[in-house]
Amino acid sequence: MAFQSSTNPAQLTQLGQANLSGDTRALYLKLFSGEMFKGFQHNTIARDLIMKRTLKNGKSLQFIYTGRTKSEFHTPGNSILGDTNNAPPVAEKTITIDDLLISSAFVYELDEVLAHYDLRSEISRKIGYALAEKYDRLAFRAVARGARQASPVSATSYVEPGGTQIRVGSTTNDSDAYVAANLVSAFYDAAAALDEKGVSSDGRVAVLNPRQYYELIQAVGSNGLVNRDAQGTALQSGQGIIEIAGIKIFKSMNIPFLGKYGTAYGGTTGQTSPGNTGSFVGETLEDASGASTGINNDYGTAAEVGSKSCGLIFQKEAAGMVEAIGPQVQVTSGDVSVVYQGDVMLGRLACGADYLNPAAAVELYVGATAPSAF
Repeated sequence: MAFQSSTNPAQLTQLGQANLSGDTRALYLKLFSGEMFKGFQHNTIARDLIMKRTLKNGKSLQFIYTGRTKSEFHTPGNSILGDTNNAPPVAEKTITIDDLLISSAFVYELDEVLAHYDLRSEISRKIGYALAEKYDRLAFRAVARGARQASPVSATSYVEPGGTQIRVGSTTNDSDAYVAANLVSAFYDAAAALDEKGVSSDGRVAVLNPRQYYELIQAVGSNGLVNRDAQGTALQSGQGIIEIAGIKIFKSMNIPFLGKYGTAYGGTTGQTSPGNTGSFVGETLEDASGASTGINNDYGTAAEVGSKSCGLIFQKEAAGMVEAIGPQVQVTSGDVSVVYQGDVMLGRLACGADYLNPAAAVELYVGATAPSAF
């Protein structure tokens, strides 16, 4: 038997751990759901930056991309039957739900009795963190893939803009990715490219490595990039405070960055590990192509994503996320708890992402050659 919750409840008073009745377990589940949702919402940023739709009674969802049309002068006496080239051209993008994404933990009842802290709440938050991390990684890889693609519209006589890749710096060293002046220049190039491709200026954002973000923070005194509506500690929060050319900047450890997630030390980066940072820092990209277990879209292999990508700039239409099961929590109870003297706590999510409008996606890279499409 398992309790399940998919709503975000109000904070509840902490309850005792022993001799849980059915009603008490249900209240516990609400508390744990709240902790999981809080952990998920506080750690995912991609969910609010791209298109998101909820899927019911199906395993895929279609997004329609419409190309541009033209204006023309009317000839007196001629029937008006639409554009002579049957514009606007339309392309369809299908996003499929990947297999169920889960994060779980077994909580031994004796450990709870002996613990001097709320064990389940802490585990619930970490489950939320794990789901948020994967969610963002898939979404950002979809944006990176879109930045390398041509337009999905292939109608005869129509040329539609595709994605954009902009080089940061002028050397072949990865250290170019950390130079504030290089980043500022790349941002203005990206903004101009988006303008030239007719992409709306509303909702333009960038996601950078934390060290890139803080390099920009340190330079705000001379480059005037700080959002004047936010001061004090908000300046360093990482929640879109800095703005360049109308592009809000976020920081994340979940973007593809020089072949890893978020951070890359050594080589020609000019960055050395400041002591023992732990093996989780700079996690290597995993294979997430359509041939990978559980993946039904294509987020590319590690080799395809490559080792030169160093930031993303995009508008909301660049990628889409389809959710069939939003973040949920399930907890075992009853006979299962008696047999194992503990409960399994599980967070789950069913979603899938892919690029939509390549013209709205920009990938920053270092080195002489732009990463290849995949």
